[in-house]
Order: sequence, then C-alpha cells, then structure tokens
Amino acid sequence: MAQHSSPSGGATPLKLLAIAVVVGAVAGAFAWTAGWFSPGRITPAEVVDNLAPPGGPAAGFRRNHAKGVCFTGTFDSNGAGSALSRATLFAAGRYPVTGRFNLAGPDPAGPDGAARVRGLSLRLQTPDRQEWRSAMINPPFFPFATPQDFYGQQVASARKDDPQAMKDFAAAHPSLRAFGAWAGSAPYASSYAQDRFNSLNSFVFTNAAGTPQTVRWSFVPAAELVPLSAAEIKQRDPDFLIQEMTARVAQAPQKWTMTVTLAEPGDPTADPSQAWPDARRKLDVGTLVVSRIEPQVDGPCRDINFDPTVLPPGMSTSDDPFPAARSAAYAVSYDRRSAESKDLPRTRSTGAPK
Repeated sequence: MAQHSSPSGGATPLKLLAIAVVVGAVAGAFAWTAGWFSPGRITPAEVVDNLAPPGGPAAGFRRNHAKGVCFTGTFDSNGAGSALSRATLFAAGRYPVTGRFNLAGPDPAGPDGAARVRGLSLRLQTPDRQEWRSAMINPPFFPFATPQDFYGQQVASARKDDPQAMKDFAAAHPSLRAFGAWAGSAPYASSYAQDRFNSLNSFVFTNAAGTPQTVRWSFVPAAELVPLSAAEIKQRDPDFLIQEMTARVAQAPQKWTMTVTLAEPGDPTADPSQAWPDARRKLDVGTLVVSRIEPQVDGPCRDINFDPTVLPPGMSTSDDPFPAARSAAYAVSYDRRSAESKDLPRTRSTGAPK
C-alpha cells in the first residue's frame, strides 16, 4: 500500500517514490497538451510515450488503464435530471450502455491488488442518436490542481539522480500529499461493484430554459463495501476483480446511482484536486445497471475511446482544463492501439473501431 508524507513534511525519498508511482499511473490519462507549455516542450504523444513501462507498451492495449473488463447494461433515468439538462439521457427512460471496469497502469496482465486506482468508463446512446461518454475513477479528488502541476511531477519523478527533486515538488504541492494520504489509508474494496466512481472534473449542464449549472457527478454503488486487508490482497488471484465481477453479475445485475452535485458560487470548478463541500445540493438522476460481463480482448468496449468530451446537447465542458487534455491523450493512445490491433486475438467480427 502506498505510503505518504504528513502535511508537516518529513517524507523520505522512498515514500515520495511510492506516491509518485500511484499518482503517475492515474495522472497519465489526464496529461495536458502542448498548448499549455512552450512550443516543442511537450505534446500528447510525448506524454503517452512516458506511460510505457521499461519493456515498452503492451501492443494493442490502452497506454494507461490497460487492464479491464467490458460490460453491457442500461442507464435507467428517473427524469429528475431534466431539471438540470436538456440531454435526452436525463428524460425518464432506459438507455443502452457499453462500459468498462479498469485499473490504472500500463500492464494488461498486472495483478489486480497492485492497482490503487480503479476506473469506470461509459458510453451511453439514446434513440435520437445523442451520445455521452465518461471515464471516472474511484479517488475522491485528483492529485494535481493544474496540468502544469502534472507536468512538473513528471519532470521531478524522472530525476532519478536527484531524490530531492521529488521531495521538493511534493513539499510545494499539498494536493499531491493529500492524494498520497488517501492512497495510504482508504479501504480496498473487494469488488468493482463496491467502488464509488467520481467524475472529479466539472461539467456544465444546461436545461431546456437555457439555464446553466456547473456540476460534478458520482456513481454510487448499491453493493455494501467489504474491504480487503493488505494480507488478503496478497492471497487473492491476480485476476480476482474480473473473476469476482463476472461471477457476481452472472447471479444478478449490479447497480450504481448516478448522483449529480451542484456547484455554488465560489466553488473551485477548474480545480479537480479540491473536493466540493459535502453540503452541496445533490440530485439522484438515474441508475446504472450492469447486466453482462465480457472479456475486453474481444468485448464490446475494446474499440471504444472513452473520450470525456463526447457530450450530448445539454452537457458541455466547463472551465476545468483537464477534459480537453484527456481527450488529446486518449486520441494518441487510441490511434496507436488501433494500429496494433493485429496483435490482439479476435474470435468474432466486431466491425469498425468505435
């Protein structure tokens, strides 16, 4: 389990390295583009390059969150979301969903217990051809306030000859230390079905009257949390999360409530490292129902780029810069793995990449 420094400092280089490993795995998917930096300094391609392990990337797989499993199901909208957004998906009804549970990191064969960050990705389609894509993770906040901070961490953690570089960076960035504290203390759920997944980034909903509202959302599990100890994790099969979820869904569909949190004036809408106060108004708008699990190697989620900027009318990006950054990095990863599709086994025709 990752270690962390106290708010007052005193972290050792070893502890900072542990934090960097955890943060690097999740933050790689949120890397920014050259527009934030001087020309030629960094590009989405360079950022994706940095995600590769020493032996190179796993051909045909996502460059981050490489290990996962596909699912299909529905989003059962209760209609309450129409007060906030004119998007069809918030009108009362049932809409098909294709999604993916996944683990942060570049290794599609890595042990499930080694990944601190878990993800949930969704593609929802409505009869009028609107589409919504989302990629969420289970931490309650992000380790970096800005794309520049992310890049600074990359530079500091790459200084293997200077352990002080990462220590100095952590000392100057409270959000990184807070994330390390979460990583070192939050329980490990024994199933994807028990994880709460959070958008972290803020978006803008606009209703039929044209009223905008900045929001974040979470998918809150119906299943009760059953935490695993570090000793129990070591005893589990390397693929225990996928195995458990496959067996669980075969017995009964699994559910999450989509809860939308409404920002108030002054809330940090552009900074995903800051959680909004618990007292903010929340609205339950529907239920995600996962009814079938399929291996990702040839499943319906494999060829989907879960770009968070694919939004229907009534949903848009906010002043938060990270969704656009993620979109740029995801596009590079998608292009590369699509070009390597011959390296993946295919047991049935899936049509053109999505």
